[in-house]
Order: sequence, then C-alpha cells, then structure tokens
Amino acid sequence: MPLIEVSLVEGRPPEQLRALISRLTDAAEAAIGAPRASIRVILREVPAAHWAAGDVTIEERNEEQ
Repeated sequence: MPLIEVSLVEGRPPEQLRALISRLTDAAEAAIGAPRASIRVILREVPAAHWAAGDVTIEERNEEQ
C-alpha cells in the first residue's frame, strides 16, 4: 500500500488540492503498478508562519514583497 505524504504551505483552493491528489495517485499507479484502491495520499497544509528557509518564514518573505 503506497503512502504519499506532501507538505505544502496552506492557502491553495480545494480544487487545486483535489487535482494534486488525483495526479499523485495517477503517478503512483503508473510508476509502480499499484492498484488505485491501495494508494493513500496525505496533504499536510502548514501555515506560512511555520515554514522557514534560511531563518526567514514564508510569511515574512511575502510581507517583504
């Protein structure tokens, strides 16, 4: 049973998240021949204030722009 976990910054519309789930499922099925019903996808949305690179959060980076 493949399990695909994706972390991304929150704020995308539900339609985009649903499309991501579908495409990840398609990719796993095609790449390893896993039965669709056995593929699990978990999307974890993280607040922009909780995601940082180089000691700068995405929220801070967005405020600078």
